[in-house]
Amino acid sequence: MNGMTSTYQPQPITPTALKELRVHDDAGRPMHPYMDEEGGAPLRCCLRLSVVDDRIALVSYAPLRRWAARTSAEPGAYDEQGPVFIHAQDCGGPAPDSTGYPWARPGALRAFRRYDNRGRIIGGRMVELPEDADASFDCAFTEAFADPDTAQVHVRAVEYGCYHFRVDRP
Repeated sequence: MNGMTSTYQPQPITPTALKELRVHDDAGRPMHPYMDEEGGAPLRCCLRLSVVDDRIALVSYAPLRRWAARTSAEPGAYDEQGPVFIHAQDCGGPAPDSTGYPWARPGALRAFRRYDNRGRIIGGRMVELPEDADASFDCAFTEAFADPDTAQVHVRAVEYGCYHFRVDRP
């Protein structure tokens, strides 16, 4: 992360979900870990980029599924799943001194999808991140949470559609 303090707290995939994903992903497939030979994979377990020789896996993850089970929400067709990188073993999550938003590089395209407490999409916004990417994230989240029906916002990469992280209503 870039060293700036963010107004909203990015949430990694929870330890409970990671434990399950390391056995079978949300598509029912077993995890296939490998040594990362290049580095740079966006890890959703700790919200940082992988480094060379990290043992990682690409798994299918449905970000609304476990939240819906805990809250009795019914996302229906919005219970989408997609690929995410994770460490193959417990990594301890984000560093305690992590600040800023992960993968907030200027020029990147990010989709901010708003969900209500039923797990249904109630809006979204695409942002091309400017030089002050953290301020742009803050602005998008402030706008999203101005709608009282917004329970959480998912951030995705437009280029690949990959889920990056979630921010819950403060």
